[in-house]
Amino acid sequence: MIMNNALNSLASEPPARILLIKLRHHGDMLLTTPVINSLHQAWPQAEIDVLLYEETRDMLAAHPFIHRIYGIDRKWRKLGTRQHLCKEWQLLKTLREQKYTLVINLADQWRSAIVTRFTGAPSRIGFDFNKRRGWFWRNCHTQLASVAHHQTLHTVEQNLSILAPLGISECRSVTMSYQPEDWQTVQATLQTKGVEGSFIVVQPTSRWFFKCWDESKMAQTITALQNDGHSLILTSGPDKNEKAMIEKIRALCPPERIYSLAGELTLRQLAALIDHARLFIGVDSVPMHMAAALRTPCIALFGPSKLRFWSPWDVVGDVIWAGNFGELPDPDKIDTNTKERYLDAIPVNVVVAAARKQLL
Repeated sequence: MIMNNALNSLASEPPARILLIKLRHHGDMLLTTPVINSLHQAWPQAEIDVLLYEETRDMLAAHPFIHRIYGIDRKWRKLGTRQHLCKEWQLLKTLREQKYTLVINLADQWRSAIVTRFTGAPSRIGFDFNKRRGWFWRNCHTQLASVAHHQTLHTVEQNLSILAPLGISECRSVTMSYQPEDWQTVQATLQTKGVEGSFIVVQPTSRWFFKCWDESKMAQTITALQNDGHSLILTSGPDKNEKAMIEKIRALCPPERIYSLAGELTLRQLAALIDHARLFIGVDSVPMHMAAALRTPCIALFGPSKLRFWSPWDVVGDVIWAGNFGELPDPDKIDTNTKERYLDAIPVNVVVAAARKQLL
């Protein structure tokens, strides 16, 4: 059932308060920002709130168009059933008290549908997911946006398609924001490391190692750029396996003009670092999407993930896809715990040449 009355009222009376719901990973949250930007562009006076998983808050915490962020902390489960339910109920009540005019549910979980319905907002838009077709999902929303063309669209475009029922113009830019103090902290850290002048940021790691390139190939690439006179900063997440990979790569490189900030930066500090870099080189991971959003020249090494969905959006630079150099498995059938390095088909000379082109 489609209910247009509430949506029609938005044309004559702009929404005062909007809630956007997305419960996914860090990269997914960054790629929701075109929707936020579009809503602000259409209704600049509206307060836009976001509901997300607490661990992804840093991706959106500094976004200039977000009024407030509400987080679902997955650690609540460790509190026991009673305390967990109390936390969930308190969140539901808090959201209902905001009296939202419009709720945009980008998520596909039943939980997100329940939250959407419980807000009591007169206009509630979700996606008409095939796996969610039925009375309950339909009645949690007042309008369902089509997903008919999602298989041919980038994730950014999929997200933006939820705005079709509103008839507003799309703002297709991804926004990665940070605060001045984030860059100040990074500057102080660089000073202690002895980094001077311009630098290249290299993120060789991902939480899934099948997305990573061979350490020796990454080291050969770094060495070539060191020999060209560039300084390189290696970054990674705080996971011990990622940090061990960084150390293995460093050990294969000359000691001059190579530095590690592995596991030392918050996501916003990493954004500040990437924003001030001459070039970013990295694998399919959140920092790659951040570099694209920040318009930092980027060399993205891409493997068996769905290139159509997850390639860096509107990137300045080159996406080097392993599928152009060898056969890749079906992305839907990959064992994420495999030891296989699918990026290893990518030749070092191709990456070095692409980097040098961006550094001209």
